[in-house]
Amino acid sequence: MEEQAKKIAELLKLLANEQRLLILCALIPGPMTVGNIHAFTPNITASALSQHLSQLRMAGILDSEKQGMNVIYQIADEHVIGLMSFLKTHYCTGTTTFHG
Repeated sequence: MEEQAKKIAELLKLLANEQRLLILCALIPGPMTVGNIHAFTPNITASALSQHLSQLRMAGILDSEKQGMNVIYQIADEHVIGLMSFLKTHYCTGTTTFHG
């Protein structure tokens, strides 16, 4: 049980960032290119978006696949999809804004 609590705490640390929440919220419906994801996070630079995507991918939350000139990202962890769907349903208006 302690190991599970540690894993959950690490996940919540990653999610405790507005931009990463917006990225995951954008990816709930399905895979997207970096350009499409950036439309949901217009207030950060492409470099910062890349760093967030990398952190989420290294944590096993996202998968990525190169298709020609594009990199396609999708949520890899079904638990995260469920958690993000819950958060989106209860705390999002539209598709890009979180309310506390």
